[in-house]
Amino acid sequence: MVRTPLTPRERQRGERFGALLRRARGDRSMVDVAAAAGVSAETLRKIETGRAPTPTFFTVAALAAAVGVSLDELAAGCVPDTDCEEQALSA
Repeated sequence: MVRTPLTPRERQRGERFGALLRRARGDRSMVDVAAAAGVSAETLRKIETGRAPTPTFFTVAALAAAVGVSLDELAAGCVPDTDCEEQALSA
């Protein structure tokens, strides 16, 4: 099965999600948070850097619990700033 390439908007959403997780992680090590979520540190690193922009729901839920952020907060943090996005598209 061939995976459909991600759109620029989907990649940007993944980058926003990764940055949000990174901020929520704070001073905790990537290894500690990954272990608490039951994922590998490599998976967390890829998500935080935007290289894995579409993690599974269960990975997102586990990471949210590990960093103490609700799924609603994560979802809200991944919504693009429409003013900035419209300006970028019109440029």
